[in-house]
Amino acid sequence: MATSEAVSSFQSLLRLLRYAKGYRRRILAATSCSIINKLFDIAPEILIGIAIDVVVNQERSFVARLGLVTPEQQIFVLAILTFVIWAGESVFEYLYMVLWRNLAQRLQSDFRQDAYQHLQRQDMGYFEANSSGQLTSVLNDDVNQLERFLDGGANDLIQVFVTVIAVGAVFFVLSPLIALLAFTPIPIIIWGAFFFQRRATPLYADVRYRVGVLASRLANNIGGMATIKSFTAEAREAERVRQDSEAYADANRKAIAVSSAFIPVIRMAILTGFLFTFVIGGMQALSGALSIGAYGVLVFLTQRLLWPLTGLAQTIDLYERAMASVRRILGLIETPIEVADSGNQSLPQPLQGKLLFDKVEFEYGNSGAGVHGVSIEVPAGTTLALVGATGSGKSTLMKLLLRFYQPLSGEIQLDGIAIDQLPLKTLREAIGLVSQDVFLFEGSIADNIAYGKPDASETEIIHAARTAEAWEFIERLPQGLETPVGERGVRLSGGQRQRLSLARALLKDPAILVLDEATSAVDNETEAAIQRSIAHIAHNRTIVMIAHRLSTIVHADQIVVLQHGRIAEQGTHQSLLAQKGLYWSQWQVQTGGEG
Repeated sequence: MATSEAVSSFQSLLRLLRYAKGYRRRILAATSCSIINKLFDIAPEILIGIAIDVVVNQERSFVARLGLVTPEQQIFVLAILTFVIWAGESVFEYLYMVLWRNLAQRLQSDFRQDAYQHLQRQDMGYFEANSSGQLTSVLNDDVNQLERFLDGGANDLIQVFVTVIAVGAVFFVLSPLIALLAFTPIPIIIWGAFFFQRRATPLYADVRYRVGVLASRLANNIGGMATIKSFTAEAREAERVRQDSEAYADANRKAIAVSSAFIPVIRMAILTGFLFTFVIGGMQALSGALSIGAYGVLVFLTQRLLWPLTGLAQTIDLYERAMASVRRILGLIETPIEVADSGNQSLPQPLQGKLLFDKVEFEYGNSGAGVHGVSIEVPAGTTLALVGATGSGKSTLMKLLLRFYQPLSGEIQLDGIAIDQLPLKTLREAIGLVSQDVFLFEGSIADNIAYGKPDASETEIIHAARTAEAWEFIERLPQGLETPVGERGVRLSGGQRQRLSLARALLKDPAILVLDEATSAVDNETEAAIQRSIAHIAHNRTIVMIAHRLSTIVHADQIVVLQHGRIAEQGTHQSLLAQKGLYWSQWQVQTGGEG
């Protein structure tokens, strides 16, 4: 957060403009319409002054010099000009609103898509280091905050600037002395704007951070509602939400206190300028040095200048919030990718599925756990089982195989090709994963089975379900394959979710199937069904199994026992029992000493 605070809002605006370079024509068109609209907007005040001049001076008025002698002709022409000006103002107001709002929609959509796509390219370590609530806050709340600024704030900033320039020009034409006096407070207003901006920038950065913390808390609590209820922790969690909500409100309160103080400062500064116009201009009009019409124009234009500048505080408030959001969004988009998708090799066809882990080293930065010097050769079409205590490195090897992480040293090969030389899409299409923590997407059973092959036919989906022994329970459901699974599959049992996960992997028809403790959280019946499915599909397919239940891997071609990230034992079930080492000890515990 400290880095975000150090970046100025102006630099953030420049970064936003660089990002939006593809929309420069739209930005230019919207800006032009805002400028023209504001010029039309201040023109009626000038016409009022001219009308006063016509009424007072009649044949000697300013308009009379243009060839319109009678006051009636002059009034008629002013009426036509008034109609044109009001019509022009309405037309360009419509245009700038359409242009700015459509631009806001396009940019917010691009920002969200680019940020999400960049997020998908991050390695899994990034998601472990950043809360889902903070990331969701960036993709939703921050993007929406930028949209709100582009919807109205951008136009307001432009029109304030145009108002000051245009009104200033009229003042200097009519009375340089009054212009000089009336605009004396403008430097104070500009200084005040930058002063309050510097004060507000870190405050709004904190606001964005606090809303992310609150979003994370709410997302975690909603996802863990069953745990909260089972431990009767409702009151405790409600208090935590209250604290985060109050912290967010307090951060907003501090920012509002600064931005709100800006309005009285601007009002007093403009009042000074208005009094100069009112008094000095009145004196000049009484002495005849300034015409009545010109005096009217100056008074009316001072009022026209008043309202946009008093609204500047709210515009700057919106601007600061948007720039704080831009820093967070671009900060996410510009986060370096640790696991680069730079491979350009292709796999030989048909794919065999031979794997080689060659002196692989990896360590998690926050815990020091990982794998150290692991070398395993897995012939094509064989089954490798990885066993060991929690934290021994089993799942880490699978994450490295899927390139969720990048090894610090060593190499992993698939059919003789280093996996970092393969495009990520090519690598991951060759591997099917069934994990212990099954994630189903909200939708139907068919949608979830076909997730890895969206164009699969119903026949293919049913075949995968039969192979995974899931078809029997699917058939009994009233809606069959079209049965909604609910968020994260909550409408199904753990065993049903696990069978769908296996069917999803099988429909993909990968050369390598990874089972990461796929049967550790299911009942005996489901475990037996999954084991039958694995035995059925293992022919000519490389299987990598991570298991706690040793009974599920007794037929594996190769078993590797990991301890503290290193290979402790390696062999078949019978050879490892004969060694009477770690594997034998674990087997004794699980079977009660049966051979």
